[in-house]
Amino acid sequence: MLSDAIITSKNTGKIPIIAEIKLKTPRDGDLLKGRRPVELAREMESAGATALSIVTESSYFGGDNQILRDVSKSVKIPILRKDFIRTEDQIYDSKSSGASALLLISSIMSLDVISRLCSLTRNIGLESLFEVHSVKEMREILNLNPRMISINNRNILQLEMDSGDVSTTEKLAKLVPKQVLLISASSIKTRDGVLRALSAGADAVLIGTTLMKAPSIRKKMQELMDI
Repeated sequence: MLSDAIITSKNTGKIPIIAEIKLKTPRDGDLLKGRRPVELAREMESAGATALSIVTESSYFGGDNQILRDVSKSVKIPILRKDFIRTEDQIYDSKSSGASALLLISSIMSLDVISRLCSLTRNIGLESLFEVHSVKEMREILNLNPRMISINNRNILQLEMDSGDVSTTEKLAKLVPKQVLLISASSIKTRDGVLRALSAGADAVLIGTTLMKAPSIRKKMQELMDI
């Protein structure tokens, strides 16, 4: 499970990095550059990633469930599915495609809908990672007694076109109870950014575009983890 992998990495003194594969973004354009997602996933795993995040959203980020299925058969570490998940069918698809956890974005659904989807996710053996970007969203999600929360340093409602930074994590992390695993996501480009997120209270960092744009994923991961 994703939560177990994060805890295990922390307990062994390793910085938990969730390495993300996304084919393109509205902000940065094509990130895949002709490479095969499965090979990228294997490289991320061998470089020390605690888990993988696979973006399956098609319209803006170029993903699909086939990438998730292919990657899940090729690596042993947990996989988080990232998409605009709003329906029960998407949750069942996540399970059948090999995901260990899925992202539930607080800004695109009511709390009642999120609660219902979270219950289904748990009942079929997956974990929910709740995404927040504001104090209001954080306070609402905390009412659901979450196991894991992701602070998106950019605004997903703007398709992450804004220039966010780790200060969003620094502002919101103080609201999170210690028993909740906290992930800082997006806009983390350097070792200093990783350390700022961890110092603010994050248990793990999710890094996508920075790795996808790096000339060497392995070297970039080593730099971020200071190996």
